[in-house]
Amino acid sequence: MTEPANTTYHETVYFAGHVQGVGFRYTTMQVAREYEVAGYVTNILDGRVHIEAEGRESEVKGFITALEDRMHGYIRKTERIPSRRPPEFSGFAIR
Repeated sequence: MTEPANTTYHETVYFAGHVQGVGFRYTTMQVAREYEVAGYVTNILDGRVHIEAEGRESEVKGFITALEDRMHGYIRKTERIPSRRPPEFSGFAIR
């Protein structure tokens, strides 16, 4: 299935558990370098980590799965919200 030229696959992801203060954002940056994804990772006040990631669907899904595998001992719950929308990000950053 081809994507319309003006949209890309996107996921908003929330990780809950012992995910702040354990190098989660740094690890996310390291894993993001292994995939063609753009977006950001940030800690949020309720103790979760929030990721916005976009790119080819296989790349975004692979990135999130690899991150879950790498940080599985810290994650209690993952919430993934997929969508298609115009590209918004360039590169991947910690916010």
